Amino acid sequence: MIDKIRNETQYKQVIKLIEGFIQKATEAGGFHALNEIESEELHKLTLLAESYEDNVLNIMPLTVTIRSVVQQRITEMNITQGKLAEMFGMGSAKISQILNGKREPDVPFLKAIHEKLGIDGNFILDRV
Repeated sequence: MIDKIRNETQYKQVIKLIEGFIQKATEAGGFHALNEIESEELHKLTLLAESYEDNVLNIMPLTVTIRSVVQQRITEMNITQGKLAEMFGMGSAKISQILNGKREPDVPFLKAIHEKLGIDGNFILDRV
């Protein structure tokens, strides 16, 4: 058993092992069909793959929201919401409402976070 995925080849091998366990469970009618050793190995492999995805591939789970990423960028850039509103050419109230979850992000806001903050368009599309 490996302790860390060090390259893409190892990552693909781990994913293949995970898929094997999933296939076995599917054919048997559920994960309860895996014995204790198999369940533990599946858990360890999943954690290894998740760590590699988070730290090397930078795959963000869908639970990461646009608001949280924008808030993180504001902090990284050391700017206020007011300054962000100026950068975007929008009112401070609108920015505040979007970042506080009281208003859904609209197309001009999404375009601005892509262009002004460099947030990946695919990330944005996956979350709207």
